[in-house]
Amino acid sequence: MSLIALEGLQVAYGGIRAVKGISLEVRQGELVCLIGANGAGKTTTLRAITGMLHPSAGRIVYEGRDIAGMKPHLVARQGLALVPEGRGVFAQLTIEENLAMGAYARRDRAGVAADVERAFTLFPRLKERRRQTAGTLSGGEQQMLALSRALMSRPRLLLLDEPSMGLAPLMVERIFEVIRSISAEGVTLLLVEQNARLALEVSHRGYVLESGLVTLSGDAASLLHDPRIREAYLGE
Repeated sequence: MSLIALEGLQVAYGGIRAVKGISLEVRQGELVCLIGANGAGKTTTLRAITGMLHPSAGRIVYEGRDIAGMKPHLVARQGLALVPEGRGVFAQLTIEENLAMGAYARRDRAGVAADVERAFTLFPRLKERRRQTAGTLSGGEQQMLALSRALMSRPRLLLLDEPSMGLAPLMVERIFEVIRSISAEGVTLLLVEQNARLALEVSHRGYVLESGLVTLSGDAASLLHDPRIREAYLGE
C-alpha cells in the first residue's frame, strides 16, 4: 500500500517548469531512491512534498489525502520529516538543543529522552560533543545531527536530500550504514542522492529523474545493472 504517491506533479519557478508531471510512489516500509544529475528536479520534488514549494499541477497523496500546497508546519505534523541538502542545523544551538527542536511537537518526555540516547548510540561522536554548538561541528558531524534531529520527530516518512554531499568517504559509509539500519527498523524513506551506486545499493526501488521527468523506474537491483544507468551514472 502506498504511504505517499505523486500523481502528475508539476512544479514551476517563474516561467521554468522544473518538474514536468512526474508520478511515483513509496510504499509503507520501503526505501525508495530518486537519482539523476544536478538540475534534474530531485530537490524541487522534495520541496513540493514538504510544502516549501506549491505545485502548479498534480497531486501529492499521503495516507490517502492530497497534501499538495499544504503549509510546511502542517505537513510536518502529518509525520513527514526532511533532512535538507546542506544539512540546515541550528548553528547557534548545541547538539542537545538541536535534537530537542526535532521533538518540539512531542509531549512524551520519556520517549524523547530515549530517542536522544538512541541518537547518541547511532552516532557516539554526537554524545561526546553534546554541549557543543552545531556551527562548530564538521560537515559529517552536522549531517549526523541533521539525520538524528529528523528522527526525533519519529517520522512516518523520512525524506533525505543528498546525504552524502561534501562528505569524506568514511563518513559517507557511516551515514549510509545508519540509513540502512533505519530502513531495517521499518521507517519509510525517500532518498534523493547524486551518488547513484550508493543510492541503489541501499534502496528497494528507484526512479531516475532527467530534466524534470521520470525516465526509468524499477527495483533497485535491476536499475543497478541496467546498461543505461551504468553508462550515465556509474561511469561505465
